[in-house]
Amino acid sequence: MLKKIKIVSADWCNCGHYFLRYTVLIYELPNQHGVLIRHNTESSDDFNVYHSVTLVPRLEYSVSLLSKTIKVISQKKSELKESNKDFASYFDKQSPTHLRSLELETTYSYCYEALFIVKKRISGLYGITSLPEVLPSTIPIIRAISAQLHGVLPACSRNLSELSVHLGSIVLDSAVLTEARFDFSLSNEESASVLDKVKLMVDSKINKQYPNVDSLKLCTV
Repeated sequence: MLKKIKIVSADWCNCGHYFLRYTVLIYELPNQHGVLIRHNTESSDDFNVYHSVTLVPRLEYSVSLLSKTIKVISQKKSELKESNKDFASYFDKQSPTHLRSLELETTYSYCYEALFIVKKRISGLYGITSLPEVLPSTIPIIRAISAQLHGVLPACSRNLSELSVHLGSIVLDSAVLTEARFDFSLSNEESASVLDKVKLMVDSKINKQYPNVDSLKLCTV
C-alpha cells in the first residue's frame, strides 16, 4: 500500500530570494523503484509548477554566466588602466598604440559599468512576478555589450549572447506563468537611456583620469 506524505518545499537561487513555494505529495513505493514525486494539484497545476521550478536553475546559471563575464572584463580593464597610467602625463594623439589602448580602456569600462547595472537589477529580483518586470530591459543592454566585445573579447561576447537567450526564455516563461504583459519598445527605450547614462559616466571618468586627453573626441563606444 502506498504511503502518502505531504511536504512543503521551496526553491532558493543564489541571488538570495525564494521564487516558488509549493506542495508535493510523495508516494513511497514498496519495491525497487524508490520514490515517486508528484505535485499536488490543489496547490498548483503540474504544468505551472514544473515550469516555475525550472526557472530557478536557469536564473542561477544566468547569474553565474554574467558574473564570470564581468570578472573577465574587470581584469582586462584593470590591466589596461595600469598600462595606460602614463597617459596622465603624456599622451601622443598621433600614436595608433596610444589611441588603441585608450579606446580599449574606455570600451572595457563602458561594458563593465553597463553589465554591473544588469547584475544589480537581477540581484534585486524579489519573486517570480518581478521577472517579467525587471528582466526585459536588461536584454537589450546585454546584446549591445555583446556587440561591443565581439572584436576584442569574443569569448565574453559569446557568453553574453547566450545569456540574452537564457534571459529571454525566462522572461517569456515567467510572463506565461504570471499572466504578465510587457512592452518591448518601452524596454528598448529604457535600456537605451541606461546605456547613454553609462557612456556619459565613463567619458567623465576617463577625462578625469587623463586630463590631458579629450576622450570624447578620441574614443567612441
